[in-house]
Amino acid sequence: MSAPASTVEDAIQAALATVNDPEIRRPITELDMVRSAVIGPDGVVRVELLLTVAGCPLRDKLRADITAAVGAVPGVTGVEIEFGVMSPEQRQSLQAKLRGGTAAAEPVIPFAQPGSRTRVYAVASGKGGVGKSSVTVNLAAALAARGLSVGVVDADIYGHSVPRMLGADGRPTRVEDMIMPPQAHGVKVISIGMFTAGNAAVVWRGPMLHRALQQFLADVYWGELDVLLLDLPPGTGDVAISLSQLLPNSEILVVTTPQAAAAEVAERAGAIALQTHQRVVGVIENMSWLELPDGSRMEIFGSGGGQSVAESLTRTIGAQVPLLGQIPLDTRVREAGDAGNPIVLADPESPAAAALRTVADRLAIRRESLLGKPLGLKPAGR
Repeated sequence: MSAPASTVEDAIQAALATVNDPEIRRPITELDMVRSAVIGPDGVVRVELLLTVAGCPLRDKLRADITAAVGAVPGVTGVEIEFGVMSPEQRQSLQAKLRGGTAAAEPVIPFAQPGSRTRVYAVASGKGGVGKSSVTVNLAAALAARGLSVGVVDADIYGHSVPRMLGADGRPTRVEDMIMPPQAHGVKVISIGMFTAGNAAVVWRGPMLHRALQQFLADVYWGELDVLLLDLPPGTGDVAISLSQLLPNSEILVVTTPQAAAAEVAERAGAIALQTHQRVVGVIENMSWLELPDGSRMEIFGSGGGQSVAESLTRTIGAQVPLLGQIPLDTRVREAGDAGNPIVLADPESPAAAALRTVADRLAIRRESLLGKPLGLKPAGR
């Protein structure tokens, strides 16, 4: 004897509620994407689904997930899905729901709000070529592998490389004036390279750089992030200044090599915290040594640069700046980055991956703050 129709329909709705939109990562039922779901006498369920945009790149993923979820309901013999597209009014409603306000509200940077619990790390370096982007993507992948919700902003507008190194080859989807970031290895990522044709150069001056960074932070739907990493361009130019204005609570993570010349320049990148009043969370020394087959180490770029930067910044800033880790030089780091599969995932037992995971573990510890929290105190009576 078959179950009552209402029971089957309830089970179908419950199954649909387990399917998340691949970009927004929330149930399709909660996002009002399911226009109808009807089971026929033959047991075939016909689902009408509204996509945010006509050319949704994840249509096949939605089809597979819905078919698997609804097809598992007892009494269902098949699933047919018809795709439609949201009207402008429906997209505005979705935008309002995601932002928790009205669709016409001016976008705000959620990470700059007093109640934000997202740790924001700006990965900086004094000069190029020290492996800053490689460190950024590996830290992001390692943090995501720990179960944290992680986002990466490729703020190196001129030298963007994060999408390739993270394997994020998708394109952002736009919902009205909101941008859905692609994901790779559980990490949400946005980069100017996703909006340019081919390998075109970006030729912008300060105000345009500021606006691009502002859009990446305010117009992108990041959801509830535990950690946001920003891969900054080398030096202390426009982007670093804009970041301190847009995200004054961000913390600076300085990357250097052991080389004395690189360390001197890295000190300047960290010392910008004196002017921007940001916290320097620590120093990472990259390319520290090359491990030889006999187990000995060859210090190709010298030694002591990371410790020197940490000690110098501690004196300059007047607060403890630790050396968070030393990452050995390993060709597999480069190979994994070129393949879009960070070394912490591709070869987690390698010395470089182990060192990067150790740094990620230290960054994952949340510092609790009383800023913006009600303490429940009452004035004493006279």
